[in-house]
Amino acid sequence: ERKVPAIVLASAVHGVDKDVRAIADQFASYGYIAAAPDLFWRSVPGPLGRDDDRTRSRSQPRLEKIKAGEADMADTLAEVNKLPRYNGRAATMGFCYGGPYAILGPKRLGYAAGISCHGTQLGDYIGELEGVAQPVCILWGELDHAAPPEVQKMYKAVPERMKNVEVHIFPGVLHGYMMPDAVKAYHKESREFSMQRALSILEGLRA
Repeated sequence: ERKVPAIVLASAVHGVDKDVRAIADQFASYGYIAAAPDLFWRSVPGPLGRDDDRTRSRSQPRLEKIKAGEADMADTLAEVNKLPRYNGRAATMGFCYGGPYAILGPKRLGYAAGISCHGTQLGDYIGELEGVAQPVCILWGELDHAAPPEVQKMYKAVPERMKNVEVHIFPGVLHGYMMPDAVKAYHKESREFSMQRALSILEGLRA
């Protein structure tokens, strides 16, 4: 049996909910290994509804929580590594809260690529791109409240000097466009484009 790459999903503050599971299932349907750790098991584990106030409290202080979650992303990759079908190359795909792992994963957690969809806090992580040679794909809606214009502008300047980095901004699209449960923000075309970019990156990891 031919070995395949893996993709590890880093969830939003809502956790591994039905939307994240559906994305994992979609990657699995294409034959890839897909995993999604619970990044909030230390405090309030499991998925939470969009109107649950605990999503905010369990994700703060943000930089400290993201740092703690690096261990979860590394541990998940170690578990994937035990699977006989795994070819030794994995991408991470982060949503909102999980967005920084698109950079931190390739930077120091052993990932071969990173994808961020409507990632938050990324202004604090742009410096981590230095020295990263693996593919990194950053995608935002233009009207994402968690990625203000100055942050988008900083990232849009990166591909000129780093050919492994791509940045896509969707005009008129809001924060949370990947998730059908985010009813006002969900944007089918932007989601499909983001999935195609992720699948293309995974295809490149088949070699």
